[in-house]
Amino acid sequence: MTVMEFFGCAFLAFGPPLAMFTFTVAVEPIRIIILIASAFFWLIALLLSSALWYAVVPLQDELAFGLVFSVLFQEAFRYLLYWVLRKAERGLEKVTTAHVADSRHVFAYVCGLGFGVMSGAFALVNVLADAIGPGTMGLRRGTEYFFIISAATTLCFILLHTFWGVIFFAALDRRSKGHLGWVVGSHLFVSCMTLVNRSEIYAVSLISAHSVLAVTAVLAFRIVGGKAANIPQCFVRK
Repeated sequence: MTVMEFFGCAFLAFGPPLAMFTFTVAVEPIRIIILIASAFFWLIALLLSSALWYAVVPLQDELAFGLVFSVLFQEAFRYLLYWVLRKAERGLEKVTTAHVADSRHVFAYVCGLGFGVMSGAFALVNVLADAIGPGTMGLRRGTEYFFIISAATTLCFILLHTFWGVIFFAALDRRSKGHLGWVVGSHLFVSCMTLVNRSEIYAVSLISAHSVLAVTAVLAFRIVGGKAANIPQCFVRK
């Protein structure tokens, strides 16, 4: 049973991102390089937030302190990644099959996916290691739904990072402060809502996170020029 739970949670969290990578990123080597680079930028953000947490000894017991600064570091490095890609944009456009008008959205999507996958990996790997047993029902005698809820939350954050990347890059191109505020504000909000999980109030964090995900997905869809009439075409085999 523990092995089944392990694979179920792993596929729930990383199944859709794996499909996204296979069909949209792996088709071009340059996209794989950008995804790895974005994952590296996320790692640097994690390193700096960890160093800050370690340095500020009096607040090490305050989880909210480290969480807020971790989000701010991630958004700062998202901007740094945007700046680096824009500097190398002309060269990147020559080695991708996307049209020039669409390449920016493609790169933003790949960068967001890289951020999300790396974030999800660090969030869930240790949980999956505990889920494999023996006979684990929950951490510290917690609810038996802990693992599947963690997997659902991880998937939500991976998708959110992907959409945040698209919105963030487009907002910088268009100088849209509202969209920038939405990315940073919703990132802080969803992350802080996970703090209620310590009290096992999982419904609150899950509902709030997936509500933000729905709004963010629609916003990203509109930013890239998507239309409702084109959605059925995604399910038509060509």
